[in-house]
Amino acid sequence: MSAISVTHYPADPREYNRRIWAWTMYDWANSAFATTILAAVLPIYFSQVAGSTLPTAARATSIWSLGLSVSLLIIAVLSPILGTISDIMRGKKKMLAFFAGLGILGTALLVLVESGDWMLASILAIIGRIGFNGANVFYDALLAHVARPEDQDRVSARGYAMGYLGGGLLLAINVVMIQLLPGTWGARLSFLSVAIWWLVFTLPLLKWVPEPPAAALKVERLGQLISESFARLAKTLRDIRQYRQLFKYLLAFLIYNDGIGTIIGVAAIYGAELGFGSVELILALLLVQFVGIPYSLIFGRLPTAGDRRRPFFLAFILFNLVTLPILGIAGAKTLPTAMVGAPPPPFQSTATAVGEGIYTPESAVVRLVGDWTIETIPARQAGLEKDLVYAKAKDSTARVELRFNGQKVRITHSSGPDHGIWNVLLDGKPYIDPDSGKPLEIDGYSASYRYDVSRVILADSPGEHVLEMINAGKKYPASHAMMISLVSIEVLPPIRESNLLLILGLILAIELVGLGFSALFGTLLFGNFAQQFDTKRSILLALAVYSVIAVWGFFLNSTIEFWFLAWMVAIVQGGSQALSRSLYAYLSPASKSGEFFGLFGVMEKFSAMIGPLFFAAAGTIFGSSRPAILSIIAFFILGGILLASVDVAEGRRIAEAEDAAYLKSNENG
Repeated sequence: MSAISVTHYPADPREYNRRIWAWTMYDWANSAFATTILAAVLPIYFSQVAGSTLPTAARATSIWSLGLSVSLLIIAVLSPILGTISDIMRGKKKMLAFFAGLGILGTALLVLVESGDWMLASILAIIGRIGFNGANVFYDALLAHVARPEDQDRVSARGYAMGYLGGGLLLAINVVMIQLLPGTWGARLSFLSVAIWWLVFTLPLLKWVPEPPAAALKVERLGQLISESFARLAKTLRDIRQYRQLFKYLLAFLIYNDGIGTIIGVAAIYGAELGFGSVELILALLLVQFVGIPYSLIFGRLPTAGDRRRPFFLAFILFNLVTLPILGIAGAKTLPTAMVGAPPPPFQSTATAVGEGIYTPESAVVRLVGDWTIETIPARQAGLEKDLVYAKAKDSTARVELRFNGQKVRITHSSGPDHGIWNVLLDGKPYIDPDSGKPLEIDGYSASYRYDVSRVILADSPGEHVLEMINAGKKYPASHAMMISLVSIEVLPPIRESNLLLILGLILAIELVGLGFSALFGTLLFGNFAQQFDTKRSILLALAVYSVIAVWGFFLNSTIEFWFLAWMVAIVQGGSQALSRSLYAYLSPASKSGEFFGLFGVMEKFSAMIGPLFFAAAGTIFGSSRPAILSIIAFFILGGILLASVDVAEGRRIAEAEDAAYLKSNENG
């Protein structure tokens, strides 16, 4: 008995394709939340604006992370219960609509968040994440009812491709809004645009995708519904041996998805640690977003029996697996440093200037003129790991001077209600703020104290320079002093230079050669091999690519390698997740899709927490993120070994038997 009997797919191809289109449009809709709210805009806005009254950016980050953990915990607890309820009461669409509406409301209200509103922002972000993750449980569960089993790989991959496109487009629009609109309005209206986008493009699913059938059970009271859902879930967990292959796959997914989620989550901060510029990192994020679209579709076609293009697709993926690392590393070694973003030699101290390093007011090289005192803020008060030492001056003639050999320095100071304004001079001339085009004044005033405010000063060229900061003698109301305070001055490493157009051109040239190679030799070299690729083997191929990414990430140290690596991530990111979802749907009874995808959601949430903790622990032990990146390969190896042991045919047989029992109970009831 097939799951096709449980779910009635329309005979009319137009109606069938319309349902598939409507289902994939929800990926287009909610991916805007993933890109703008979760990844790109809200975390920065929370730290710099909503959390501006918190003592440090680290405190803001910890509160943000706490909110993320709270929302993940809530949805992890609710997912399997709600999924089971949706199976019993025929309510997958209703549940999706409720949670999507909750997430849309929380996201829309973020437009109200202004400076210092970190509590409001935290609550709304938690509501938004609960809505986003809760709706995804029921969205994923609908896959088995929308697409026939033989189409689920392709449809799941199309959903991810639509998500990449929709989320990327709105993120690009939001970046323009932030650049053009004054103050915080660009970010705040971006939050509102995500809510509108999410709402509008959810409507096709609600209109065109029918509600799947429910279990043959009459439930008259809410208490009975909840108790029955707990009983059904408990029975499933007791009968876990019956679903041995499914739960073995679920464990494999938990392990390897830890690695995937960690690479996605730490890529930007790892690149920043290596010294890549923010523009390079943002563009790399957009690169992955848009390049992931065609590769998601390619991976969706790779396991499709009867598709004559499978050898071509397999050859193209294998070509990239081999050539991108080889040519990326070769380019970094052979092309000029200024083109590929390799690290220039570090700035060294000279007889008259200091080189790279962090210099505190206690250092002899930082010259303090005027009446200064050295004070200490306890770690607990500052929200830091250790006590903070800073120089404090109330003398209107106070000034700071540092002679350095470099090009870029970071000034870290405190701000508060008794702080004043500094004038900044570079080489004896007022430093011109590149954002405003006017002489820079560092305004230390804020309504509450914060101890890690920073500003980067950039000289026109590397070499020896003199940085001066002078009390401007300005104050706000008479009750506010003209105090200035200094925590540290850091001479930063040399600026990496790269030609991103050249790097992108090299990647596109490699892809064109790969297309030609695959067209000419794909069938000849991989014709028989490609016919053996089912969904499980396609996921294993993706994990092999991720293993190469982890090893290469340990060694890379240039912009060209980072971009080539980002392209490799784009090749497998959407495809691996899409095929993981469709394989789980294939192994799950369609009559219990809500319940089983609730458990799938729990595993995804644990993946979001365990991997980053492992990465953080490895980074702490080794004192660098490089070994931490390399250690992620363990997730892909262990998860791959366990996945390889899954008997897909046996798992499918059990799912079909469960659906047959469901149909029989319906007929008897």
